[in-house]
Amino acid sequence: MTAASTESRPAVPYPVAVMGVFFASICFGLVPYFSRGLTEQGVAPYAVAFYRYIVAAVVLCPLLFTHRKAWREIVWGLSAGAVMGLGWIGYVTALKTLPASTVGVLYMTYPVFTIVIARALFADAPTRRASIASGLIVLAAIIAGSPASVPIEQLPLLVMSLAAPCGFGFGICVLVHKLSRIAPLARIASVSVGSILGLAPLVLRSDIAELLPGNRSDWLLIVGIGLITALVPQLIYTVCSPVIGTSRTAVVGSVELPTMFAVGIFAFGEAITSPQAIACALVLGAIAITRSRKTRTVPTVLAKSPNQ
Repeated sequence: MTAASTESRPAVPYPVAVMGVFFASICFGLVPYFSRGLTEQGVAPYAVAFYRYIVAAVVLCPLLFTHRKAWREIVWGLSAGAVMGLGWIGYVTALKTLPASTVGVLYMTYPVFTIVIARALFADAPTRRASIASGLIVLAAIIAGSPASVPIEQLPLLVMSLAAPCGFGFGICVLVHKLSRIAPLARIASVSVGSILGLAPLVLRSDIAELLPGNRSDWLLIVGIGLITALVPQLIYTVCSPVIGTSRTAVVGSVELPTMFAVGIFAFGEAITSPQAIACALVLGAIAITRSRKTRTVPTVLAKSPNQ
């Protein structure tokens, strides 16, 4: 075997990488379980968001010093993280009351926000497939948020939940256009630390009762939301996504939405309505349409090396 063929061999076997992306996506889809579990114990939504990012921020923060010469990119990453962290408050707040499936569909509208923000801030025009997929996603959001799925008095919560996909959309644009010079783990570090910095003022001004769960056993939820839904799946994505490519990562990663539906059914006893099922199918169809090399998500952009 030649040296060239040895160097070209992926660090992770292809089937293992596929399973890694699949597993990581399921972990991302478990967010509603940990989030609602904490808010039901009286933990404030911004504290839940803080706990999700704090583990990754602490573990990976030293990487920012290693890449300190790329301080402009790091500042962009910190800014994106702050926007994403603050936007996540709306997502957690909505999960307190709304069905996990409905919030999940609205969360999956982030590609639409990505396209709009990319066009407005970076003159990045969308492809025809991306535009068609965005139309399907908007239709799915309208169906999921219709009076047949959500009472009219809860519409403000629906609007509030859109802060999360909007924040993710901005984060994706920054990752794509501003953070290509730094290593993937450094990108995760800058975004995670930025989220903590954005949420820190709210946390510091809070009463202790708003920050800690009532029962000691519920501390496991804090550990879970930081490790199981953030740090661990992010690291798995970083290793596995480049092996299978952006296209298959987007398709395999779409299991995140059905996972949210499953959490609503089995953990919270929610019934899936016909509009919610149709909305889920539309979102999955949109993901399939855009399964090209130009498909971009937060995890896949984080996982790409600076030279890609």
